[in-house]
Amino acid sequence: MKLEHIRIEGMTCNHCIMAVRKELATVEGVQLEDVRIGSVLLRYEEGKVNPGDIDRAIEAAGFHVSGRE
Repeated sequence: MKLEHIRIEGMTCNHCIMAVRKELATVEGVQLEDVRIGSVLLRYEEGKVNPGDIDRAIEAAGFHVSGRE
């Protein structure tokens, strides 16, 4: 599994954290490590999940991916 840190714009509170957690939980093959205001640390199965799937889940929660590490 690939470990990735994703920066997210627009998160300001615990409700934002829960919204991102909820949407990412729907992406099969993604394992959340940590979600904080402005970022998420996760692992995903590279052959099963692509970064676009993760981005779409974050956008569905109402936020924007601003970078990856």
